[in-house]
Amino acid sequence: MADIPAPEDPDDRLRELRRIRRLVTGLFILALFSAVFFARALLLPIVLGLLIALTLRPVARGLSRIGVPTVVSAVFLVVALGAGATGAIYAASGPVGRLVERAPEIGNELEVKMRGLLQSVDEVQKASEQVEQLASGGDEEGEPQQVVVEQGALIGDLVGSMASAGTSLAVALVLAMFFLATGDMFQRRIIENAQRLSDKKRAMMIVRDVERQISRYLAAITVINAGLGVCIGVALWLIGLPNAHFWGIAAFLLNFLPFIGAMVGTAGVAIMAIVTFDTMGQALLCPIAYLALTALEGNVVTPTLLGRHLAINTVSVFLTVMLWVWLWGIPGAFLAVPVLVIVKVLCDRIEGLHLFGRFLDNDIDRTTANGTGKAA
Repeated sequence: MADIPAPEDPDDRLRELRRIRRLVTGLFILALFSAVFFARALLLPIVLGLLIALTLRPVARGLSRIGVPTVVSAVFLVVALGAGATGAIYAASGPVGRLVERAPEIGNELEVKMRGLLQSVDEVQKASEQVEQLASGGDEEGEPQQVVVEQGALIGDLVGSMASAGTSLAVALVLAMFFLATGDMFQRRIIENAQRLSDKKRAMMIVRDVERQISRYLAAITVINAGLGVCIGVALWLIGLPNAHFWGIAAFLLNFLPFIGAMVGTAGVAIMAIVTFDTMGQALLCPIAYLALTALEGNVVTPTLLGRHLAINTVSVFLTVMLWVWLWGIPGAFLAVPVLVIVKVLCDRIEGLHLFGRFLDNDIDRTTANGTGKAA
């Protein structure tokens, strides 16, 4: 008589299904990141246009309350934003053109003024090579390593990147105008597609929270960055750096890139100051002023104005910036924090994502909110 197989344990089947579910979820996440990476040219203007529309949505809604048609307000807001961006680009185009033309000259002047430091580094390198040769018994002289900077290729890449960014921004502005002209149509469609009343309420809360958080963050950070640009421009003008207004505009734009913008701006100001001024002490005043003002903004001004509303820890922001820079480059760094804000809203409103949302929480803000000495 054949043996009858023992019935399968339901708990084992449940565990196996959970393993399969985790595996499928992991494969889906990998496929999603792959799609986002390869579809950058298509997705970048769409995401940027959506963020612009979310930022301008409260203003458009306020204009509609006083009788301005939705289409008219959408066109007006997008045209005003585009005119502001065009004006900033035009104001910075002259200094940028001169910097591009003077790039070889700036490189030579920088090399001459840094020659003393470079000679010290070469001497230390030669001494270490001699020690290694003596230790290995060799008598051959090491040839100094030369670094060749292909300035033409670098400038070509920079111009190509700026052209691509300009095209993406233009497409994003057009999409933002269409998003604003539709009013609340997409929000209503999302809510209507929910089946149960509880799901409709949750969808409505998620949509409103995303719009409120994104508009609040981008509007506040734009005002903060504008103030930072003015302060940096005035400080560099007082020190005597030429084209101080250009560096103020650059500081305004670069500060939208968390962590990266401050480093790039400080390095650029340092190079121009070393080339411009005769003494190293006076030259160092410019990057010190730039770094001090950005540090004051990042550690005092922004946490004070956005700390309670943007309850996300710094580690999560840094990791998100790294991820999006890897996916989309510099535009990804600009979109990293707004995307993280959307993820945080979803985690707070969807029960299955609460655990992940806790990893994004800023314990300092939660401690302040609780009024106790312990984190929640």
